[in-house]
Amino acid sequence: MKNKFIHKSILFICIAIVTSIQSQSLLDKLDKEFSNIVFDEIATFKTTRLGLMHSIETRKKGALQLSLYFRYWDTPNATGQKFLADEVSTRYGLEYAFTDNFTFGLGYTNFDKIADGFLKYRLLKQKNKDKKGWFSLTLVQTLSHRKVENTSGNLYQPSTSSEDIYAFVTQALFARKFNPNLSIQIAPTFIHRASNSNSNDANNQFAIGFGGRHKITKHTSLVSEYNYVVNPVKSFDTYNTFMIGVNWEVSDLMLQFHLTNARNFAEDTFLTQTTNNFNFKDPNLHFGVNATYIIHTKKKKIKEITD
Repeated sequence: MKNKFIHKSILFICIAIVTSIQSQSLLDKLDKEFSNIVFDEIATFKTTRLGLMHSIETRKKGALQLSLYFRYWDTPNATGQKFLADEVSTRYGLEYAFTDNFTFGLGYTNFDKIADGFLKYRLLKQKNKDKKGWFSLTLVQTLSHRKVENTSGNLYQPSTSSEDIYAFVTQALFARKFNPNLSIQIAPTFIHRASNSNSNDANNQFAIGFGGRHKITKHTSLVSEYNYVVNPVKSFDTYNTFMIGVNWEVSDLMLQFHLTNARNFAEDTFLTQTTNNFNFKDPNLHFGVNATYIIHTKKKKIKEITD
């Protein structure tokens, strides 16, 4: 009885070894056979924004993205303290992907009453094993509008007039996915304002943004970004924007939680007109929550594969 058990054990081990060798040999053959296949890298970033600025990502054709962006902060010596925060700014956004590479978006912020829109085109896609396609490139063009009230300053003439202020931001987003966990983005940026309230401030400004994402778990990642302005405005003190946060993906819902010194949402405003430094003094630190939800209006047809 004992000998039969030993024989069966030896037979089982031999079968396991042979099966393992054959499986490994098959995997090696598959690796060699498909080693030259080139494909596009996907999910460099899991959403269309790092936190503040755009990422290289565009949605699939027919995708409708609804977004709510919140920014909370405290005001020192506030007469009436509110629950959680003294001030809150909200941006309502809508984006639609006409193709896999082309997206159009609109938004409105209630705090500073800025309406914005953008066009976004994915020009280049990173390839997995192609030296010529070692990065992704997306072009972004934004337009923002605000209405500024001008008072006469005369007690007997209290009438006011309004002036339409337009600003344009052009960005080239370069990004690379170094491995499944780490992605880096660089964004040279040009900002143009049709008019300025102060003649000493330049109508054209240049900035460069740096951002990154590091995957923590399957559905969460750590993100951060920093935007450096080359020629800041001269009429008042401004600071470069910084953000650090966590993204949490729940099916078609993406939640982003971050800390930043930026208060506004429109690119030209938060890039060049951030008046708070990044520290824990009120009202410098702002808590942000971005919530985006995807509605797939078009479903891709699955083609039947026949021999």
